[in-house]
Amino acid sequence: MSAPESLLSTKVSTDEEPIERSLRPDSLETYIGQQSIKESLRIALASSKQRKATVDHILLYGPPGLGKTSLAYVVAREMGVAIRTTSGPAISKAGDLAAILTNLQEGDILFIDEIHRLQRSVEEILYPAMEDRCIDIAIGKGPSARIVRLDLPSFTLIGATTRAGSLSHPFRDRFGLVHRLDYYEDEELATILERSSKLLNITISRPALLHIAQRARKTPRVANRLLRRIRDYATVHGKTSEVDLDTAKAALDQLHIDALGLDKIDRDILLLIQQQFTGGPVGLDTLAAASGEERETLEDVIEPYLLRLGFLERSPRGRMITDAARRHLGFSPQMG
Repeated sequence: MSAPESLLSTKVSTDEEPIERSLRPDSLETYIGQQSIKESLRIALASSKQRKATVDHILLYGPPGLGKTSLAYVVAREMGVAIRTTSGPAISKAGDLAAILTNLQEGDILFIDEIHRLQRSVEEILYPAMEDRCIDIAIGKGPSARIVRLDLPSFTLIGATTRAGSLSHPFRDRFGLVHRLDYYEDEELATILERSSKLLNITISRPALLHIAQRARKTPRVANRLLRRIRDYATVHGKTSEVDLDTAKAALDQLHIDALGLDKIDRDILLLIQQQFTGGPVGLDTLAAASGEERETLEDVIEPYLLRLGFLERSPRGRMITDAARRHLGFSPQMG
């Protein structure tokens, strides 16, 4: 069942990165949604500026594609400081992290995406760096080895993760600000799309924007991707003056994205559980093997939205589809 990357994937492809960057908000004012998080950060940033101090370390967690990276860049811009970005998988050795930390300037922000994927030995280097602004480096080997302590400039670590529970308690406790990003409401997504359409020079009606939002899995990254695909469809079909509701509907139908934001991969996963495993329960590893999708893709990308819709249930024995999912797929609800 393995297929090309889904339009509804919350991952960013290499080709998309420049466009993603161009659409990022540049301030808390232009960052739409996540209102309570913005209010908390606004107070924290204002306080830090008045005290001429760095912001407390920040942990941002939640499903992918909701704006954790964008929020990190907004914090850096609001504070007027540089941001250095990396990811958990990119730091394979303690020495890699030490090199990054010793090159930071006073007040800089270090943003680590997928921070839950840091190796434990690397993670432990961050403990004294976050608390005491120093790191210990071993020089030499064997009996002649010695530990040298290096002082670091004051900096703010912003970590982003889809799996906050995978971080050790000592690590989580070192973050002064911990925020969970949640899915967006349709009106919020439509407002994000309105801003994106102006940046991309797309003329589109508000009803069309709302319709895209309804099919975008409550996720800004997905919504912006669909907007670009609808622009392509409108261009090819001569609808360049304004993309209207009918054009948006036709484009999304052609992309096989249904009214609830499910694509072929989502429906195939639900059908697989219903038909091959009689509705479940089925273990995640078994489901990954049968579907040809990676376990991580199922758990981090496909499952969260199906769970939110009430189409999927998790139990100690595995995954099960619900009667709501059966109705959506055209099956009769399970009796008994």
